[in-house]
Amino acid sequence: MIHPTDSVTPVAEYGRMTTRGWVTKRRAWGALALLATATAGLGVVAPTGAAAQTPPTSYVALGDSFTSGPLIPNQSLEPLGCLRSDRNYPHLIAPNTGTQAFRDVSCAGADTNDLYSEHGVWPGPNPPQLNALDANTRVVTVGMGGNDIGFSGIIESCASALPFGSPCRNRYVVNGVDELTNRINATAPKIAAAVAAIRARSPQARILVVGYPAIVPDSGSGCWPSVPMAWNDVPYLRAKHKELNAMLAGQAAAQGAVYVDTYTPSIGRDACASGGTRWVEPLIPGNAAAPFHPNARGMQGMATAVRARL
Repeated sequence: MIHPTDSVTPVAEYGRMTTRGWVTKRRAWGALALLATATAGLGVVAPTGAAAQTPPTSYVALGDSFTSGPLIPNQSLEPLGCLRSDRNYPHLIAPNTGTQAFRDVSCAGADTNDLYSEHGVWPGPNPPQLNALDANTRVVTVGMGGNDIGFSGIIESCASALPFGSPCRNRYVVNGVDELTNRINATAPKIAAAVAAIRARSPQARILVVGYPAIVPDSGSGCWPSVPMAWNDVPYLRAKHKELNAMLAGQAAAQGAVYVDTYTPSIGRDACASGGTRWVEPLIPGNAAAPFHPNARGMQGMATAVRARL
């Protein structure tokens, strides 16, 4: 079921106030204080207390489809093209962050460029994700990198009509040069720059870089055709998945952020597991979720991993 939901919780409406708005508000309090002094005999009392003047703290979720939760009910209409669920891990952990406001600006298909620029999804663009940050942000989760290395294209090009051979590895490893390894290495400075950009906008925030849960099993040759990867390609794809997560962990550590390992708790809950166990759906989903993406159970598992690092 799809219904309009706002990715900003009601309390976060206060978080939309600009810095200029707060300056105006402080001037207003100053004027009221003068009025109170002038009319003390009439019993007029000016509002007091720092809480009335301090903008609320916030938690901001940045990320791609492994954060937004495509096709998991209920889907937000703002914008619909981001395929953002109100049961994704950011929504699940928001009450545990100790903040007063929550903004989820994750979007399906996003890569690190969409942190800085509008993401052209239907029916209207998703604003630059970094725009959701401010000096009062105290917690930031960011789940990106998969689309920078071409996640969707890899899934499509590595799907095989037969389980024999290693067509995926043969496509990406030529003359000893591994194109996917090169893509992962090229994405590393983009992740480092993303963490630095977050910290520049929200210097007091705790920044958590969230990794990717398992899609293929942690051992063995997979489950063709449910996950239509040739048997000999599964170990290669598993290794690239781990390589991507290792890069994210390394960049998080280098930039003073926290890495959240969602792979380890997802072992045995990959897309080849039973419908009541798996965190990630196969080619033909049995639970409400997009193919090769986390389902609601997977989002709950990822939320548990993030909470442990909070």
